[in-house]
Order: sequence, then structure tokens, then C-alpha cells
Amino acid sequence: MPEITELARAKVNLTLRVRGRRPDGYHHLESLIVFAADAADAVRFTPGAPRSVRVSGPQAGAIVGTNLIDKTLDRLAAAEPRLTLGAVYLEKHLPVAAGIGGGSSDAAALLRAVRRANSSLAGEVDWEGIAAELGADVPVCLADTAAVVWGTGAQLRAVPDLPVLSAVLVNPLRPVPADKTAQVFARLGAQDLSAPPPAPDVPAFPDAKALAAYVRAEGNDLRQVAGAVVPEIAAVHAALAADARCLAAGLSGAGPTCFGLYAGPEAAAAAAAELVRRQPEWWVAQSALGP
Repeated sequence: MPEITELARAKVNLTLRVRGRRPDGYHHLESLIVFAADAADAVRFTPGAPRSVRVSGPQAGAIVGTNLIDKTLDRLAAAEPRLTLGAVYLEKHLPVAAGIGGGSSDAAALLRAVRRANSSLAGEVDWEGIAAELGADVPVCLADTAAVVWGTGAQLRAVPDLPVLSAVLVNPLRPVPADKTAQVFARLGAQDLSAPPPAPDVPAFPDAKALAAYVRAEGNDLRQVAGAVVPEIAAVHAALAADARCLAAGLSGAGPTCFGLYAGPEAAAAAAAELVRRQPEWWVAQSALGP
């Protein structure tokens, strides 16, 4: 079979609210998520080739331990032994442990590629269930479209009519603790929930400026505590927020990647170029965000 390529696009939490801690210990989250058009890893899958995983690219060296790609292949083989698996080449451009779902998006891209290669068996596999087992961000990355997500990440509803946003993504490229996300939630100290909240609603937005205003108002409940775990977050967020062209600045997930939203691609490109000049050690990516 010919090689199949799937883009593993950066996931950006435009908003993230923590409604409380569930009885099972997980947190009930609500998040409006979009994907970057121009910031992505590439997953190349060769069906039927000897199973292998090869990684290269500018961020490949940051991967430590077992890659989520290997776990995805293991889970697929266990779920349906008749699936044709094969060789995977991951071209890694997104920072690791960055709050933009790099590993989750890679796993989801592989799921989509294997599903495409096994169309006759696609109906026999619970792709969404496997995605949920692999990680909280994998289900929305499997859908690969703008969505409101709630609960532990497995519940989502597509929001296909969002305005397209011009954005700059920035990561300080500093080492983060292996248990970064666990530390962030421990510091948050969310209250226990007696019952799950209802599914969130997302209003309609006439344009990108209205959506940016919503992002400013909702924010990310993790930003302050994440900054205590990874102090560089404060400097990145401040650099974006200080730009008069920036309509809204925020943190994606538990960070440390922050984003700035702009009125158009020209303003975003100018902001990105200025950040690169001032902070050449940072990872800076200009991209459209949207459905």
C-alpha cells in the first residue's frame, strides 16, 4: 500500500475552565479548542511494512521515553488483530509537553491514517474509545476540528462555524517537570463536585474580534498556577499581552505555550517577527486557527 500522510496539528485551548474535581479524582474541564493550520507535526504511515517507529525533525530530541505512537500501535493491535499496521515516520516540529497536544495529535493522526488504510475494518474498531484511553486530548485531536470539550476530554461537540483567527504561538523551550500537569492541578486545589455540570454552550461569534473578546473574558483557570510550576510562562504571556496589536493573549492547556490573537495575518506576522528578534531562543509560530 502507498504511504499515507496525516498532519498532526497543534491544538490550542482558547479557553479552559476547571469546574471541579470529580469523585474519581479527575477534573471536570470545559474548553473551546481550535487547531492550527500552519503549526503541525507530520505522521507518515506505510501500511504493511515491518512495524517500526522513526522520529526526526527539529523537536525530535525532546522526546523522552516511550513515544505515544508506539502505545497507539500496541492498542490498535490489541483492539483488532486483523488491522494492517506498518511503519511510522514522525516528523516532529511541535514542542514536547507544551500544552498544544503534540503527542496527542501525533497519536490521533496515526489513528486516522490506520483507519484510512483499513477502510473495510473501520466499522469494527472503536476509534473514539481508543483515543480516550490514550489521553485526554486525543479524542478532540482525532476529530481534528474546532470543538467545545468537557468532562475529562471524551465529550465534545464540533463548532464548525467559528471565525478563523490570526495567531502567534510562543513556547519558551525550557525544560518542564515530567509531572508538570499533575503539579498544576495539585496547586489549583479545585473543589469536589457533587454532580457533573451540564454541557457548556458556546455563543455564536459574528467575527474574530468578538471571539477574541470571549477568549479574554473566559480565560484559562490554569494560567496562574501553571506559571508557578513553569515560571517562564509569565514572561511569554506578558510579551504577547504587551503588544498593542494583540486582541487577546492566553495560555494553551497547562502550558507553557501561550498564544496571541490578532486582527489579521499581517499583524500576526509582524508580531511574530518582532518576538523572534527579541527572543531568538523561543519557539515562535504564526498560524491561522480555526475550524
